[in-house]
Amino acid sequence: MNLSEIFFQAISLIGGLSFFLYGMHIMGEGLTKISGGRLERILERLTDSRLKAVLLGAGVTAVIQSSSATTVTVVGFVNSGIMKLSQAIGIIMGANIGTTLTSWLLSLTGIESQNFFIRLLKPSSFTPVLALVGIILIMRGGQDKRRDVGAIFIGFSVLMFGMETMSGAVKPLAEVPEFTGMLTMFSNPILGMLAGALLTAIIQSSSASIGILQALCATGSVTYATAIPIIMGQNIGTCVTAILSSVGAGKNAKRAALVHLYFNVIGTFVFILAFYGLNMILHFAFMEVPANAAGIAVIHSLFNIGATILLLPFANGLERLATLTVQESEEEKLSEFARLDVRFLETPALALEQCRHSVNEMARLAQENVTTALESVLDFHRNKRKQVKETEEKINRYEQELTEYLHKISMQNILPENSDDCNMLLYCIRDFERMSDHACNIADESAKIAKSGAIWPKKTKKELKGYAAEIQNIVSVTVDAFVQRDTDGARAIEAMEEKIDELNKKVKKQNLKRAKKEKCSPEIGIFMNELSIYFERVADHCENVAISMLGQTDNEDGEEEED
Repeated sequence: MNLSEIFFQAISLIGGLSFFLYGMHIMGEGLTKISGGRLERILERLTDSRLKAVLLGAGVTAVIQSSSATTVTVVGFVNSGIMKLSQAIGIIMGANIGTTLTSWLLSLTGIESQNFFIRLLKPSSFTPVLALVGIILIMRGGQDKRRDVGAIFIGFSVLMFGMETMSGAVKPLAEVPEFTGMLTMFSNPILGMLAGALLTAIIQSSSASIGILQALCATGSVTYATAIPIIMGQNIGTCVTAILSSVGAGKNAKRAALVHLYFNVIGTFVFILAFYGLNMILHFAFMEVPANAAGIAVIHSLFNIGATILLLPFANGLERLATLTVQESEEEKLSEFARLDVRFLETPALALEQCRHSVNEMARLAQENVTTALESVLDFHRNKRKQVKETEEKINRYEQELTEYLHKISMQNILPENSDDCNMLLYCIRDFERMSDHACNIADESAKIAKSGAIWPKKTKKELKGYAAEIQNIVSVTVDAFVQRDTDGARAIEAMEEKIDELNKKVKKQNLKRAKKEKCSPEIGIFMNELSIYFERVADHCENVAISMLGQTDNEDGEEEED
């Protein structure tokens, strides 16, 4: 081959590689969207046994076609305290097994047969049909899930087209001595491992680097002696993504990333020692045989399954090793907002679920604050007021952090139902924060009453006690309905709010009568009037939460409030 031919073959190779990587990206993105964060939420919940965690990690990775995505998600779970490091180890091991599915799919490109049914298994036979179906699904529009399925089909077709293009581009290079000589150089285990690790680290996908290696097999110049060290290095290189994701994270997140690294490094070291040790004795004949795509898939699978079987009994040892590497003088305290991890933004549905957990915590704090404030009305204590103020500061932080995180989620490519949930949470966050504001107002009024030394008339005290009980009840029902996603509970709130409106009118009327008849002091009359305003506003915000839950987020407060 002359330089001109080599140049154009190189251009074709680059084009094929570009299609390959883009197709993998599109397919992975479509698979992630179609899962809607459900797979990640399963990871969060079903890790009570190590074997189950391994199977789960393998299954999830096989579906979303990315061990990096699975591992990064797990690092996020560990960082936010959702998952213990011990639970994460099995999933990380399983992710390595799950990623081997891609290599088996890519091995289909090597099918050679004249049999009609066997030829149908070759990607070049069925991917055009998949591409056509994908285009039809996308162009028809309608449901987002249908378009996502179409994107998966298109992505897979582009991926396989890129694979075929790469294989076709490298085949003629078998006649170039310089090229074959370079490949032969990688039969040195150390150089081969370094090359595999570097390639995977650059493209941050072991599946993609395995695919490139499978494409190179088309030259017939890649022997198993060359392929095996490269595959070993690729398994180490894939750890880079998890390590990068742990930068700036907590100590446990760093430990999870290190477990991934140690698993692959130790597994590779043991495999290399055992394999090359046996090779020195037995002199494996297949080492100089040209490798094919199926053979690469077999080696990749055997290594990852074998490493998992070997190291799973020593999972506690891996945990201790990671803990010794990243030490701490005292137990790291998790932030209240640890769940709002930026790693989850890659999966908006999962990020939204974690955000909801934090909004639930905020709602409970708002309920607690209202209850404490109501208790201080008739039984004032300075500590109660202080407690209300401290909780209010915490709730304000929740509002700020949650609002910022939800805006980040909304900027992602999210499904319409996720967008609706995002808006609903934003509305509810505002209302919970306003409830807490009014709790502060109630506590302040209670302090004024206590300071004035005013005496509550028995009837006024009884009315106020009943009114406070109704407010406490509607807040309790609202928060329970929100946390439990109980729409029936939300529907009951409107009637409760109307009852409170009527009660408010009655209390104000009675208060006015007593003031005219001078049956209560002017101070009590003023305080009672102010308290009834704040009570009613708390109930209004409860109704707003219910309306938001029921999908009527365009509702307006109906009140302009000034602090």
